[in-house]
Amino acid sequence: MSKKLTVAVVGATGAVGREMLKTLHDRNFPASQVLAFASARSEGAKVPFGDKEIVVHELKEDVFNGVDLAIFSAGGATSLKFSPHAAHAGCVVVDNSAAWRMDERCPLVVPEVNAHALEGHKGIIANPNCSTIQMVVALKPIHDAVTIKRIVVSTYQAVSGTGQKGIMELEQQVRDMFNGRDPECKTYPYRIAFNILPHIDIFLDNDYTKEEMKMVNETVKIFEDPSVKVTATCARVPVFYCHSESVNIETEKKMTAKEARILLSQAPGVRVFDNPRELMYPMPGYCVGEDATFVGRIREDESIDNGLNMWIVADNVRKGAALNAVQIAEELLKRDLVRVTDRNVFLQ
Repeated sequence: MSKKLTVAVVGATGAVGREMLKTLHDRNFPASQVLAFASARSEGAKVPFGDKEIVVHELKEDVFNGVDLAIFSAGGATSLKFSPHAAHAGCVVVDNSAAWRMDERCPLVVPEVNAHALEGHKGIIANPNCSTIQMVVALKPIHDAVTIKRIVVSTYQAVSGTGQKGIMELEQQVRDMFNGRDPECKTYPYRIAFNILPHIDIFLDNDYTKEEMKMVNETVKIFEDPSVKVTATCARVPVFYCHSESVNIETEKKMTAKEARILLSQAPGVRVFDNPRELMYPMPGYCVGEDATFVGRIREDESIDNGLNMWIVADNVRKGAALNAVQIAEELLKRDLVRVTDRNVFLQ
């Protein structure tokens, strides 16, 4: 598609929304106009776009006429309300919330993994959970090569996964503790500063959290393979940016650690950073602002015949949210799919 597009960012004043605007600019996305929307209280505010600023307008049901593509990062309730109206207006939505991820009408896409799922979309495309994105980017090449039977993942997730309020709470709690004040807990149920919370999102009837089950269900949908078994434990750690994951996999066929390093070094979106003797391994403090998913500590699981362990780190605000959404938009252009095939399917 050669025409320049009108693009909207919904939730433009939030941490991820701002990163989406930055990513659109940095990657020279072919937009003739970029619009910014947020709640009524942000009407008239300005957000940066390159060396300029864009005025933020109130999100309403009728703002999508003439908009070709909208990238949403405004929460599930907002997306459920406004995405169908956008699609009905002929605007393709890439949504960063959990609202549409498991909806069978909506592709759930990581471009390096399953870009083909965009074909035949009906107007709303879901951006997966940040922890799921970085894991499947690293695991899909291995799954294609030797078939993964089981995934055991433990996550160490940054406070920016909760948005700006999580960042501010950690910063304020650290200041309070250094100044002898009792830290106040507003965003999290317990203190996050100098602590770890083995609890992200609400607890479900099976005693897993919603975040953990997102990883389970989304991985199966993205891989298009219900035979893959996934179990997850998700923890919040006092880090501002970048999620880390300890991942153990069992495969049908044997893959050595050396073979895995070679395979992953050639995989799109992956950077192997792995040399134990030189103390080379990915760390959140060194991956902020990076587009790649970093993989290290690759080693064979000596407790089973066909097992591998690895450590995966990625910037949750970039690859885990903004960058993946913009990459979906780029893939839509590449495949000439910036159009809605059924404008009424989400308004029925």
